[in-house]
Amino acid sequence: MTEDSQRNFRSVYYEKVGFRGVEEKKSLEILLKDDRLGILPPHHESHAQVMMYRKEQYSDVLHALEVIRFISDATPQVEVYLYMHRLESGKLPRSPSFPLEPEDEVFLAIAKAMEEMVEDSVDCYWITRCFVNQLNSKYRDTLPQLPKAFEQYLNLEDSRLLSHLKACCAVSTLPYELWFKKCFAGCLPESSLQRIWDKVVSGSCKILVFVAVEILLTFKIKVMALNSAEKITKFLENIPQDSSDAIVSKAIDLWHKHCGTPVHSS
Repeated sequence: MTEDSQRNFRSVYYEKVGFRGVEEKKSLEILLKDDRLGILPPHHESHAQVMMYRKEQYSDVLHALEVIRFISDATPQVEVYLYMHRLESGKLPRSPSFPLEPEDEVFLAIAKAMEEMVEDSVDCYWITRCFVNQLNSKYRDTLPQLPKAFEQYLNLEDSRLLSHLKACCAVSTLPYELWFKKCFAGCLPESSLQRIWDKVVSGSCKILVFVAVEILLTFKIKVMALNSAEKITKFLENIPQDSSDAIVSKAIDLWHKHCGTPVHSS
């Protein structure tokens, strides 16, 4: 049995016997052990050398931005990551004063959350970059379909709640970008994001749908008391943080309920 199948088997086994979350390690551990994001080669004996190359490349790109005076010591670290990513992608704007693109806002949100999970700046940059690249490549066609899937599963779980959203004309104004493009970065605390992003990295972005559904179910009373799309969206963009872990656990239960025990279901 391969290491990948062992990890998936253990995850399923632990969850069946009630130990949900045993395999939900920190994102850095998950990403460096798996090959899905292309950070490291499959041969573990090459990891040290590859990490050395990654550090050198990081230093070279960072130095290039300093030489052209695109960044300074005062530049926030997450913005440094963004400009490095843009430079390596051949999309560096002429000036840092240029307005940010929507995709830049997504990158910054994910980088800011990743910064809280990963201490080393080199690791943080590479993991953020590869995570964003996975969203933009593997899930490029799937992410736009998630709002419709959200509506479908919310209807199955609580049709009355969905009817209220429709009556308030709120369905089309829900914070889908925050939920599905930023993968809840800036919405949920890092401890909860680690568990969600583990599923995304492992091959299923549909977990994002069930987290969104569970947020609505958890705050049903509050949402039902709001009578405008603007108020509902504003609340959902700034939900209380104290129930986040419970929301993610229930979302994983919903994911299993509707999708069986998916391993790589997008």
